[in-house]
Amino acid sequence: MIPHQLIDTIDRLPPALQAEVLHYAQYLAAQQNQSSTPEQTTKYRQAGTLQGMFIMADDFDAPLEDPKYYM
Repeated sequence: MIPHQLIDTIDRLPPALQAEVLHYAQYLAAQQNQSSTPEQTTKYRQAGTLQGMFIMADDFDAPLEDPKYYM
């Protein structure tokens, strides 16, 4: 029943709006086709890929002296 109502409604529209409805319907169809295709497998991050790229200071966990001035 809905296809008949849809066609009747579209037939009553001016040609410019009919073209707009057509473009929107094509857009929706393309979106549906993209969502129905199987998605690529998710690549997960691998731990340790940046190993050796930077060096952490020995006193990294030591309290900072600068905030003591403000306290």
